[in-house]
Amino acid sequence: MAKHLVAIHGTERDRVNCPFYYKMGACRHGERCSRLHHKPLSSSTLLLTNMYYSPEQIRATAAAAGLPPPAISSREEATHFDRFYVDVWREMGKYGRVDELHVCGNLSDHLAGNTYVKFHDEDAAAAALAALESRWYAGRPVQADLSPVTHFREARCRPFEEGECDRGDYCNFMHLCKLSDSAYEQLFGRRRRSAKVLPPSRSPPRRRGHSRDGGRDWERGSEQRMERERGDGGREGEMVRRGGYPDHHRY
Repeated sequence: MAKHLVAIHGTERDRVNCPFYYKMGACRHGERCSRLHHKPLSSSTLLLTNMYYSPEQIRATAAAAGLPPPAISSREEATHFDRFYVDVWREMGKYGRVDELHVCGNLSDHLAGNTYVKFHDEDAAAAALAALESRWYAGRPVQADLSPVTHFREARCRPFEEGECDRGDYCNFMHLCKLSDSAYEQLFGRRRRSAKVLPPSRSPPRRRGHSRDGGRDWERGSEQRMERERGDGGREGEMVRRGGYPDHHRY
């Protein structure tokens, strides 16, 4: 009996524990789910809930408020995501080696903007979790938790990756945002790119402490790095400073 319970734990046959929570780290029913969501006491994966505010979310919010959608070019969309990804990768790399970073482009409440950081070991994830307490990003508090998801194969929407998902942005499986080749090269150099897993980061030395203004400090440091590297800190730098798009793109 014990072996049977272990074998079905977190699967569709498990009538006690929620399979979606174990597979995705999130469940559309939330606390109302009829099955249990056991948050792990230790894990190598950190979930930053709803952290990325995507252009699609901006359009959806505008539509819900009865406002016209903001004009956001494809180049601005790519730049916005690239900066977010680079910013998070570098910040998380201060606490240990990052093996994977995945960002959901879904629009459903339980997945929208979810950012999963898989560290090389559990100690690094625990250090990052402690450091993110009371931190802010883009004017919003960072909600960080340990996640049971350590392998993303079953969580990814394979029809979406083949361009065939008929559930759209409200699919219950991960629609992962894609990093541009230029941002990939900025982070990892001219290494061969894998479609599944990014190479580990070269983590800088850990900081011993954080200022009380830790959230804004995080973003400010990112702005300065990106402006130095790109040499165009004007209009696009404003996207990072304001936590979104320039004023004429905001609603």
